[in-house]
Amino acid sequence: MTPDSLLLRPAEVAERLSLSRSMVYELLLRREIESILIGRSRRIPLEALTAYIDRLRREQGG
Repeated sequence: MTPDSLLLRPAEVAERLSLSRSMVYELLLRREIESILIGRSRRIPLEALTAYIDRLRREQGG
């Protein structure tokens, strides 16, 4: 993983958010974080992760 990767694997998102991989997959299943499929690989655009964090901050008054 490079700091400027445009697409992240769920495990990389889990690491960045200090969450378990299963929690990231749950967020993906609930469509709280946008993701795309490339073949059979699930990837999360970096901007989708940023949007998720921004949304949480707004909702929590931060």
